Amino acid sequence: MWKLVFIFFFILIIIAYLVPKRLSKIELYTTSLFALVFGINVDMILNFKYHLYGYFGNGFQWHGFLGEFLYFIPVSILFLNFYPYKGTNQTKLIYILAWSAGSSITEFIIERTHFFNYTGWKLWYSIVIYPFIFLILVVHLRVVRRMIKIDQ
Repeated sequence: MWKLVFIFFFILIIIAYLVPKRLSKIELYTTSLFALVFGINVDMILNFKYHLYGYFGNGFQWHGFLGEFLYFIPVSILFLNFYPYKGTNQTKLIYILAWSAGSSITEFIIERTHFFNYTGWKLWYSIVIYPFIFLILVVHLRVVRRMIKIDQ
């Protein structure tokens, strides 16, 4: 059943590759790399230090590690690519909450496939944390854009 998760991840990658890009190549690269490093580090702490969840089983799992690459990168690209930068604060909040809801639903479904397993984690933790994660991605992109502007 967890193989369907990888099919889903590859579909996300294809969509992220095919959509018209609103971000420059350096913005795509830096935000994707940041999302990946951020996600892997958070997962390492929550998984290995606090044993709140794990991928496929106890300890390090190559399938889980690969899954993080296949998920964090396209999600960050799609989220930031369509983020309403010039929208109202209300529009931005609704956008972040919609992505948070979608991520929570995705997590709920993926957990049912045993791609990862909760050992102390609860879905509602993710529901609360996702808006902050997406906000961190937006803030990171703003920092990158300022750095690019300074270097020009």
